[in-house]
Amino acid sequence: MKKIFIVFSFLTLLSVSAFGQFEQTVAKIKVAFIYNFTRLIEWPPDYKQGEFVIGVLNGSPALLTELNSLAQKKIGNQQITIKNFKSVDEVNKCNILFIPEASNNMLAEALKKIHGTSTLLITESEGDVKKGSAINFIVKDNKQAFELNKANAEKNHLTVSSSLKTLAATYFEQ
Repeated sequence: MKKIFIVFSFLTLLSVSAFGQFEQTVAKIKVAFIYNFTRLIEWPPDYKQGEFVIGVLNGSPALLTELNSLAQKKIGNQQITIKNFKSVDEVNKCNILFIPEASNNMLAEALKKIHGTSTLLITESEGDVKKGSAINFIVKDNKQAFELNKANAEKNHLTVSSSLKTLAATYFEQ
């Protein structure tokens, strides 16, 4: 009986470790996408001064770890700063706001909060580009991909490169 318990415990630890590695890998991929989005989107002049802020609404530890590795880089001449907001009320001026799937229930409230700002809204729940996000992470053919809604980006005074349009798995103009 003890051997079965030890084997079961070992397998449980192995699966938890494998899931943790998978989650970290997915986070790395998403952060690489986010960083590359910054090269293909143009913010207005007042968002090109000071820090380049990437906000996350209740980010997972894996995602925040990977995003914090970006803080050593720059976007143009702006230092990257990562902010983890626990609620929509905490959200303030940021260049990018990422709403993970676990916080998707706050999307409508977040859209109201960033209305009239030049914040790129990135989500990861099905249908979010039709609800107001500019970019939505999806999995297509077992690969990380994204949807792009150019009109939602332009509502926030952002200019989307034609290169980003061609990279999107799904593209919406309205």
